[in-house]
Amino acid sequence: MTTDIRMTRQRKVILEELRGMNLHPTADQLYEAAKKRIPGLSLGTVYRNLDLLSRRGEIRRIEKAGSPMRYDGDLNAHSHIFCVKCGRVADIADNACQAGLVEEKVMETGFRLIGIKVELAGLCPDCQGPAEDHSAEG
Repeated sequence: MTTDIRMTRQRKVILEELRGMNLHPTADQLYEAAKKRIPGLSLGTVYRNLDLLSRRGEIRRIEKAGSPMRYDGDLNAHSHIFCVKCGRVADIADNACQAGLVEEKVMETGFRLIGIKVELAGLCPDCQGPAEDHSAEG
């Protein structure tokens, strides 16, 4: 079986749209963007191509339990933070969560580290309420 795949027009457009977005879109969001360029595009084609591209390591799947699958065209090492209210996803620099301490702790177990997946949760700027005054607590 060959590992080369043909870069179809649909696959190229899906990849270009994904790499042009910074919001970690769902397949539905990518479909809406890509069908503006290819009106006859089907949602099934988008899902099949995202699956193929992620299995080949050309894009990243971002999985969070209870949330729709999201995709990332940025293959540089980094983690993600999820807003627990609206589901927004943002990038976190790799060195913030995956520094030498993790590798040191893994070595103590005898395992060989081949990857790290860190899931961070928080509230995005749009979902944060007014700043609470904690000065009266004591």
